[in-house]
Amino acid sequence: MEKATIKDIARITGLSKGTVDRVLHNRGEVSKKSYQKVMDAVKELGYQPNLYASLLAKSQARTIALLLPSPEPGSYWELAASGMMRARTELQALSVSTTLFTYNQYSEEAFHAACARVLESSPAGVLLAPLFKNETLAFARQLQEAGIPYAYIDTKPDDDSSYLVYYGIPAYKSGYFCADMLTAGEKVSEVLVVRIRRDKEQQSDPTVYRRAGFMEYIQEHFPKTTVRQLFIDPQDPVATDDALNSFFTEFPKVHHIVMFNSRIHLLVPYLERNPIRGLRVIGFDSLAANIAALKRGTVTMLIAQRPDQQVQRALTDLANAIVLQRQPERQDNYMHMLLLTRFNVDPDD
Repeated sequence: MEKATIKDIARITGLSKGTVDRVLHNRGEVSKKSYQKVMDAVKELGYQPNLYASLLAKSQARTIALLLPSPEPGSYWELAASGMMRARTELQALSVSTTLFTYNQYSEEAFHAACARVLESSPAGVLLAPLFKNETLAFARQLQEAGIPYAYIDTKPDDDSSYLVYYGIPAYKSGYFCADMLTAGEKVSEVLVVRIRRDKEQQSDPTVYRRAGFMEYIQEHFPKTTVRQLFIDPQDPVATDDALNSFFTEFPKVHHIVMFNSRIHLLVPYLERNPIRGLRVIGFDSLAANIAALKRGTVTMLIAQRPDQQVQRALTDLANAIVLQRQPERQDNYMHMLLLTRFNVDPDD
C-alpha cells in the first residue's frame, strides 16, 4: 500500500492542501471543523504518528498520572495497572508518558496524600479509580480548578459530571445480574453477603452500587429472603476462617454466598476444608486465584470485567483530548460483563 500524502488527505476532506498542511504542521489558524476533518482523515488513512510529528514537536512531552490502589501481585489492581502497557503504543505516538501513583486502599489518609503527590507532579491529565467518595470529589474539584482533565475507571461518583470519560461495567446492573445468577430464579431462604472490613466509615467501598442492585433484585423477586452480612479482614486468614466457622455454626442452612469485590478466593480455603453440599458461590473478577477455585468447583460463577482494557481506553482518550483536542465520543462507556463458569473459563481447551 502506497504511503498517504497531503494530497490524499485534501481529497478525502475536501479541503485545500494548504489547509491540510497548516493543520499537520501547526501553521496558522484553521477552524475546529477543518482541524477535525484532517485528524479523522489521518486516522482513516492509517497515518503513522510521525506524519504529524511536527504538530506534536512544538509541545512539551506530557505526563498522565495514573492513581490506583497499590497493585499487589495477583490483585485486581495489578490487572488494572497492566493497562498502561496496553496503551503504550498510542501514548508514545503522542509523546505522552504515564506515572503511576499508588495508595493503601483501606486508608483515606493515604488516598489524600497520593492526591497531593499527583497535583505536585503537575500532570497533563489524571486517570483514577475512586474509592473514597468525599476525598475523590474534593480532588476532582482541585483538578477542575487547575484545568486538568481527568477520567474514571471501575467506578465513578454520582455527584461528579465534569470528568472527561469513564470506563467500567454498569455496577448497579452487575449486582442485579449477580442476584439472578445466585438464586437461579428460585426462592432462596437465606443469602450470605461477605464484605471486606475497610475504613471506619466504609467510604472506600467500590461495591456499594453492586450491592444496591443485588438488594433491589432480592426485594423485587424474593422479599422473604434473609440477607445476612459477614465482614472479614483480608489481611487475616485465621480470623476469616474463625468468622466463617462461627457463621455457619449459627446459620447452617445458608447455601448461597456472594462477594461483590474481587476476592472471593479469600473464602476458598475454609470452604474446601469444610465442604457444604449444594453450596452456590459467586464472586467477581478473573484473578488467578478466583479462576483456580472456579475450575475446582469451589466457586460456582465469576462475573468478570477487563480493568486493563478500561485503563488502556481511558488513557488513550485522555491523550487524544490533551494533545489533539479530540473529545471522546461518549462520556460514559459501559463495557461487557463476562459470566465465567468452569465450563467456559478455558475456551481454547
